[in-house]
Amino acid sequence: MPVDIAANIAVIRERIAAACACAGRDPASVTLMAVSKFQPPESVSAALDAGITCFGESRVQEAKTKIPLCPGRARWQMIGHLQSNKCRDAVALFGMIQSVDSLALAQELNKQCEKAAKTLPILLEVNVAGEASKFGYAPARVLAEFAELSRLPRLEVHGLMTIAPYSPVPERVRPVFRRLRDLRAECEQILGAPLPQLSMGMSGDYEIAIEEGSTLVRIGTALFGERPKRTAEAAGE
Repeated sequence: MPVDIAANIAVIRERIAAACACAGRDPASVTLMAVSKFQPPESVSAALDAGITCFGESRVQEAKTKIPLCPGRARWQMIGHLQSNKCRDAVALFGMIQSVDSLALAQELNKQCEKAAKTLPILLEVNVAGEASKFGYAPARVLAEFAELSRLPRLEVHGLMTIAPYSPVPERVRPVFRRLRDLRAECEQILGAPLPQLSMGMSGDYEIAIEEGSTLVRIGTALFGERPKRTAEAAGE
């Protein structure tokens, strides 16, 4: 049975609105990103037709092939682990990179942005729970390097991102989201200016993330339907 992407988006938006109501927030303060990894251009077009403009990809090579086949009004962000040797392509393809997880990677992105005469918004990915299977800054390290990261002239740090541990009970990951929000406040003190973005919350836990302050939720399976198990590894959604 074909997936009704527009109907799924309508349900997700209703749930976002309900979570915002619980938290006393405006639903307009939360961006719904469609995680389009492994999805064909036709699915991207269907999501666009249903009002989504923000799309997340996890692999540079897949994005390089897919983006030219999609409508030009789509806006693309990198949410998967980025290798330094893919930075040049990533700078050309994406309007934001959410998965900056080291000073060395940020420096290479800055170098490639300099070559491209481009300024790039980024988020710093934080492995709040310290999971060995996930990439991301340790909280203490992101604080230690934040001042230097914020001085890179071609990068604009807009906030933080995290991937919470999987749990069948979403409430259990609330402390992860709360810690990221607190960490953002500590980074804002270092910067002396606000950081507007908190990218946290995926298909199974986005309502809890919104209650804890998420400004962008990354939704894949709840929007596009289940992926084949052999391709359903965790990579940012």
